[in-house]
Amino acid sequence: MSMSDPIADYLTRIRNAQTADKRWVDIPASNLKKRISFVLKEEHFIRDYILVKDNKQDILRVFLNYTFDKRPVIQGIKRISKPGCRVYADADSMPRVLNGMGVAILTTSKGVLSNKKARVLNVGGEVLCHVW
Repeated sequence: MSMSDPIADYLTRIRNAQTADKRWVDIPASNLKKRISFVLKEEHFIRDYILVKDNKQDILRVFLNYTFDKRPVIQGIKRISKPGCRVYADADSMPRVLNGMGVAILTTSKGVLSNKKARVLNVGGEVLCHVW
């Protein structure tokens, strides 16, 4: 069965794993998912991620981050741009998530970036998701 929105599946797997207090979650890998994981690590929403080699499709193992009192660092994660309704933002109207407490992840001409980096580089793009 083909998947119509692999990014929504990626976000849902992370959300479900944190609800179940898992230490890591395995996700089918793609270059876009690797880059989103890099942005999440850069913004300290996840601890780390590794690529597990497989004969068919590689697996991305995402190590989740929790606070000292065992609460997940990611309080919410929401898909914004969907296959049926794409959402774009230019450099001037970059979205702010929870007044700067969260990040928006965008695909730009400079690669996959957080809204903070995109604002510094003065580029816009497709808003993939919000994380807070």
